[in-house]
Amino acid sequence: MYTVGIDTSHRFLLVALIRDDQLIDHVQLECFKHQSEYLIPQVSELLERHQLEVNDIDSWVVTRGPGSYTGVRIGMTMVKVIGSIMNKDVYTLSTLQLYAGLKDTYVIMDARARRVYAGRYNNGQPLFEDTVMTNEEMARIIEAGDPVIGDLHLFDREDSYDDLAEHFLQLKPFWQKVENVDLMAPVYLKDSEEYLK
Repeated sequence: MYTVGIDTSHRFLLVALIRDDQLIDHVQLECFKHQSEYLIPQVSELLERHQLEVNDIDSWVVTRGPGSYTGVRIGMTMVKVIGSIMNKDVYTLSTLQLYAGLKDTYVIMDARARRVYAGRYNNGQPLFEDTVMTNEEMARIIEAGDPVIGDLHLFDREDSYDDLAEHFLQLKPFWQKVENVDLMAPVYLKDSEEYLK
């Protein structure tokens, strides 16, 4: 059984190919604001390397946000079309949850206007709902020494990201099945006044 995982919600284009319970190939490119140019070619190349067609993929998992307003929609639209036309199983996952993987950590993503999208996860479980924080609130958390990954350049530190493809597989128990793919929609945080465009 084959699954493809896709994340286009932030600075990376991530495509992961999973067979049963094994990650067999992936692409992780830094291409912020250019995911739409690379998504279909990269998915096609990945499948061709393994002599697979789109119809050979049994299920698709895609991040639902938070993240770039346009970025989240790129991956979700592709998966939505495939799921609907080819009648494939579709699952979603929080972008911040994907970035955390199984670590005990805060995850932050630039939300512009001196704010961050933030989540706290431990072993895949959310310790609070994904939210929006001011940079000042997050700076206090960082200064307290709590583990944080993500867009740390906002706080004059080096950005910290993992090899995210393996996280799709690690978080399989947290994939949320979409019962009606035509109603699938991105998750945008309600208290966020503007999104990355």
